[in-house]
Amino acid sequence: MQTRMILSVLISFGISVILCPIIIPFLKRLKFGQNIREEGPKGHLKKMGTPTMGGLIIIVSIVITSLIYLRQSSRIIPILFTTLGFGMIGFLDDYIKIVMKRSMGLSPIKKMALQIVVTAVFAHYFVNGADVGADMLIPFTGGFEEGIYLNIGIYFIPLMFLAVLGTVNGANFTDGLDGLVTGVTIIIAVFFTMVSYMTGGEIEIISGAVAGSLLGFLLFNVYPARVFMGDTGSLALGGFVVSTAYMLRLELFIVIIAFIYLIEVISVILQVTYYKITNGKRIFKMAPLHHHFELCGWSETRVVTVFTAVTAVMCLMAYLAL
Repeated sequence: MQTRMILSVLISFGISVILCPIIIPFLKRLKFGQNIREEGPKGHLKKMGTPTMGGLIIIVSIVITSLIYLRQSSRIIPILFTTLGFGMIGFLDDYIKIVMKRSMGLSPIKKMALQIVVTAVFAHYFVNGADVGADMLIPFTGGFEEGIYLNIGIYFIPLMFLAVLGTVNGANFTDGLDGLVTGVTIIIAVFFTMVSYMTGGEIEIISGAVAGSLLGFLLFNVYPARVFMGDTGSLALGGFVVSTAYMLRLELFIVIIAFIYLIEVISVILQVTYYKITNGKRIFKMAPLHHHFELCGWSETRVVTVFTAVTAVMCLMAYLAL
């Protein structure tokens, strides 16, 4: 099992590192360049035209590695489906924005409708075929063996929809600085890999593949980024994080390990709500939250470093909570 886990990381890393120098020039030739909002931080305007949709590299690395070991662990199937499902929604959104030159991409209603469909399929499989159960481990109660589990009955499915949609869009909002969502999600993927390995959860194949693919991608996504993952990558990563948490019965741990996702999406909700009810006033200088810190004078690399470090601390706290 240990060998399989290590190989999943190495194989996915190798595929990612090989694909990046091939796909990035290809994206440039197709003119799949990132559009930068004029109302965003002025320092980001220099990123205009940087190839995006690099999330395809991440997804391909994960899929190939997972397929190699699929027969050895069918438990990764719902995670792979959710990762791919949300990744395809992101791809469609990116394609409309970049290739069809429609700046808004998918309309919010269509985008949410597609996300609800993918969530519904995952929920159906989880309830009827995953053999996991609806009991959620409560943090700091003794771990998997001796811990206390919470069962909320009929509210389980509504909570699942809230958790999935919140996590996926939280990951999407986090993807705004070079290497930010990449670094944050690497830490989360490593956490899942260690937990699965220790508990025999059989999830370490795909979580290791995610960690490996992101490590390879980070070589080209770290500041100054040569490629962005786009919604293709960020939505896929959000799907991976939330579905893996559910398959490991760590639903309640999402608010800990994905704390950065959480505060990013909350900052947007608060900003939009406050703006509407006060006729134009703002809580933050700009949302999502990482832009607020930029406008407070933090460098982009400092924001990324701090947010990644916070994720590492939160994942360590979650590990102690097991």
